[in-house]
Parts: sequence; structure tokens; C-alpha cells
Amino acid sequence: MQTDLLAQVEGLLFVSGEEGLSVKEMVTLLNCPEVEIDAALIVLSGRMAQDDRGIRLARLGDRYRLTTKAQHAHLYKDLAASPIRSQLSRAALEVLAMVAYHEPITRVEIDEVRGVNSERVITSLVTKQLIETCGRAEGPGRALLYRTTPAFLDHFGLETRADLPPLESFALFEEEEDDALFHEGELLEEERSS
Repeated sequence: MQTDLLAQVEGLLFVSGEEGLSVKEMVTLLNCPEVEIDAALIVLSGRMAQDDRGIRLARLGDRYRLTTKAQHAHLYKDLAASPIRSQLSRAALEVLAMVAYHEPITRVEIDEVRGVNSERVITSLVTKQLIETCGRAEGPGRALLYRTTPAFLDHFGLETRADLPPLESFALFEEEEDDALFHEGELLEEERSS
């Protein structure tokens, strides 16, 4: 048995994902006799059945595919349910940036800058453990204050908040954009008047 053939079969099964492949498809893809593919699948299945492997070869009808082992299912459920595995929306990134650069900050302060109610976004970020409450503001209503968490730093690959890019670099870029638009508008006016 060629070890290269085993590696090729395993690689094809990995790339094929949940659909898997039939023996006939592997014969066509690898330009190899069916008997050799069958033998490779038997060897591969035996190797993957070992305790030190995290995946196994599964057969469903005439198709083969790679799947995880049932005894590790709890790990995969935990990973899928991880609060920071899901992507962050643009609104979530806006609020997260505001909290990161201006913490501690209240929801009302965030709403004033964004111009919309941020309650749902904040709740989502708290659920994802990227921000947390850190007390109450002074004054009427004593609004909750929010700050980033260690999970935020970890998620964005930062050691401390000091590793955030300077806020001025973003403001400078916006000012340059505004200046360019202003000058472009002046040029258009000059063209019209001439």
C-alpha cells in the first residue's frame, strides 16, 4: 500500500467535507483502480480508529467522509457555543470600539454618539463576554458603566489596552478625507463658474 495514496484519500475526504466521496469518485480523481481505493479506505479506517486520533472514517451509503468521534462531542458543542466564536456586526464593532477607547462609559453616552439605541448591541457584547459592567455613574439614574474584559484583549490579540492603535490615527484619516472632499467641491465650483 502506497503511503502517498493513503494521504491523498485522506486529503480528498477532508476537502470534500460533509458530502464525502464515493469510491467511484475517488477512482476518477486519483486515476487508481477501485481495489486500491478500497484497500486504502480499510487501512485509513483502522488508523483513525486508534485512541490517539480525533477523527474517524464514516461510511453512509456508498459515500465516505471524515467525522469527529462521538466521545469528543461535548468539546465540539462547547466550541460551537463559545460566545466569541460568532462574528461581530458593524454595530457591535462600533460599540466595542467606543467602550475600548472611552471606558468606563454608559449606554447613554454610546447612544448619543451613535445616534441610535445601543441596548441590544451592548447586551450581545456582554453575553459574548467582550464587555462587562464595572459600576455605576454618578448623578441621576446612576447608569451602568461598561468596560472591556480580558476576553476582549484575548480576542483581538492584545496584551493590554495600551496596545490599541492610537485614536488620533483614526481621526487624522477622517480629517484628510474631509479635506479632500472639501477641496474637490471647491474645484467643481471653480469649473462651473469658468
